Amino acid sequence: MDKVKNLKAFIISTAIVAGSLLFQFTQKPVHAAPQTEAAPQGSANSGKDPGAESYAQHCAICHGDQRQGILPGFPPLIGINSRMTDDKITQTVHAGKGRMPGFASLNDGELSALVHFLTTAEPSPQGNGAHGNAPWGVAEAGGALFQQNCAFCHGRDAMGGETGPDLTESKLVLSDKTGEKIAQVIREGRPDNRMPAFNLSSEEVGSIIAFIRAREAAAVARPGGRRGVAVADLQTGNVEAGRKYFDGPGGCGKCHSPNGDLAGVATRYEGLQLEERMLYPRGAKSTVTVTTASGQKISGTLAYLDEFTVALRDRDGIYHSWPISRVHYAVQSPVDAHAELFSKYTDDDIHNLMAYLQTLR
Repeated sequence: MDKVKNLKAFIISTAIVAGSLLFQFTQKPVHAAPQTEAAPQGSANSGKDPGAESYAQHCAICHGDQRQGILPGFPPLIGINSRMTDDKITQTVHAGKGRMPGFASLNDGELSALVHFLTTAEPSPQGNGAHGNAPWGVAEAGGALFQQNCAFCHGRDAMGGETGPDLTESKLVLSDKTGEKIAQVIREGRPDNRMPAFNLSSEEVGSIIAFIRAREAAAVARPGGRRGVAVADLQTGNVEAGRKYFDGPGGCGKCHSPNGDLAGVATRYEGLQLEERMLYPRGAKSTVTVTTASGQKISGTLAYLDEFTVALRDRDGIYHSWPISRVHYAVQSPVDAHAELFSKYTDDDIHNLMAYLQTLR
C-alpha cells in the first residue's frame, strides 16, 4: 500500500498541468497573425512562393516556421499529405477544426497555393537527427517519420502524449512479433480513437515499426525510469465504496451516467489514462450562451473568449462572434466540477472511484 497510497499528489499534479494547457488552448485559441504583420523571419521560401507567404502569415505562428509543429498543442504539418488528401486539407483550412480557426476569407488562388506548399515543399534541415546525405539507420529514419506523423499524440519517445497511449507498453505492440498488426493500424487508422490512416510506403511503415521497437527496448532496459503508473497500482480500491462516492459526496452522478456517457469507458481508457480523465477530463468542451442586445439567445460550443470577444460554434457548425461590450454571456465548463474536487479528494476516494470506473466495460 505504501507505493500506491500517495499517488494523489503525482496524478493530480499531472492532471492539473495537462488541464491548464488545455484550458489555455480551449478558452483562448490562438488566431492567425493579423494581415498587417510581417512574415516570421526564417520561414521557408517566404517572399518567393505565394503558398509560403500565406503559410507564414496564417499558419507559422502555431505550426512553426518550418512546419515542425509546436508540441504538445500544435501538430507538425510535415508530411501532411500522408495523412490527408488535398481536398481534406482545403476543407480544414477553410472551415477550421477544433481549436484551429477557419480561414474562410482566403481566396481560391491563395488557398490553392497554400495547399500546394503544404504538400510539396521540403522543410529546411533543423538538426533533429538529420544527417544531410549520410545514410540513416532504419530505426533512425523511422524516428524522423514518427516525429512528423505520430509524436503529436504518442510523444516524441513513443511513451505517450497529449491524446495517444504509451506505445512501449501497448498490448498490440508487445504481442505483435511480426509487425503486421502494427502496420495495419498505421495504414488503416483507428477512427473510433480518432487516429487517422497514413498513406506511407512499406519501407516507411517498416522504419516506424523499427523505431517503436527501439523505444520499447530502451524502456525495458530502464525499468526504473517509467514515466507513468502501472495499471496494477491503480486497482487497489473498493468498488462498492467507489459507487457510493460516485452517487453521493463526489456528485459525479449529477452529470454522468454509468449506462450513458460512461458506458464502456474502461474499455476505451486504461490505467493512468483513465485516472487522469477521471480527475481532469481533457478534451471536454465548454459551452456558452450569448444574449444579444435584442434579447436573442444563441448557444453553442465555446470557440473563443478573451477580454474583448466571445465566439461560439452553433449546432450546425456555424461560427458566431460578438464584442463582449455588446452582449451578455454565460459559460458552462464541465471540468470545473472536477477541478473543485481536487482539494476534497482523499487517497481512498481516488482509489475507490477508480475501482468503480474500471467495472464500466
